[in-house]
Amino acid sequence: MRFRALLLGALLLAILQFGRAQNAAAPASPFPKAPAAAGGASDLTPAASANIAKRVETFMRNLYAWGPDFEMKVGPIRPGPVADLYEVIVQVSTQGQSESTSVFVTKDARFLFQGSLQDMTQDPMADVKKNLHLEGAPSKGPADAKVVVVEFGDFECPICRQLDTVLRTMLPKYPQVRLVFKDFPLVEVHPWALTAAEAGHCALQKSQDTFWKLHDAIYDNQELISPENAFSKLGDLAEQAGVTADAYKTCMADTKTEAAVQKSVEEARTLEVDSTPTLFVDGRRLVGPSDTALEQYITFDLH
Repeated sequence: MRFRALLLGALLLAILQFGRAQNAAAPASPFPKAPAAAGGASDLTPAASANIAKRVETFMRNLYAWGPDFEMKVGPIRPGPVADLYEVIVQVSTQGQSESTSVFVTKDARFLFQGSLQDMTQDPMADVKKNLHLEGAPSKGPADAKVVVVEFGDFECPICRQLDTVLRTMLPKYPQVRLVFKDFPLVEVHPWALTAAEAGHCALQKSQDTFWKLHDAIYDNQELISPENAFSKLGDLAEQAGVTADAYKTCMADTKTEAAVQKSVEEARTLEVDSTPTLFVDGRRLVGPSDTALEQYITFDLH
């Protein structure tokens, strides 16, 4: 199980009870005594910061049963997004793997909240939209589309092929929608996915139409492609889509082609994409090929 699932799995460890009377009796606790509330993280003394860090580590080790094989680094502690909270960075490492996240702690260090705080005065999808870079990516649909669907996909992924079937049926009903494809080849489990992603970029060099022809052909022939024949089979499909054999070989040998794929992969990681297919419908995340949820998101933004 990924550390992120452990760290983010419990959305609410305790309710933030700001309205509770200050003199309410606190239950007995094995954890260190909380320091007095402060105006901001910068106002904390080193001793108070160390006390909060110790409380957070003790609590989370107990919650997740993280023994001595798990190394924890707690901090820095900084002002939270609202005045009554500190934001505390927690990093957990074991067996060469590491994950980090933020937790929020009340100023009296009594309550810990795990999850994301949303500012209801802001667009909740603003951060996602800011990190989605669509320039130069293969797309189809109007440039001024009312709804933009961005897919992070893997050509070897069978679930992505299921999504492709859904999209081929659904999108003709919504000509106002623009579809953008971004590469996220899962090379650890799909040995020819990177080669296919690079082939897609070579088709894109010819034209958008050429890319989509190859895109569809790869999914239609997915079961015929293997690690042993990927380069030649993808070359055949690319040629059928309109890429000459020489252009394909030259493009596939160019280091810029793999760099373009890796740029898309880095973008996906920034967005915390960890599986395919992952969609963003006007910034809303949707994982998997759910036609019902996808249509719900599209129709909501259209109407």
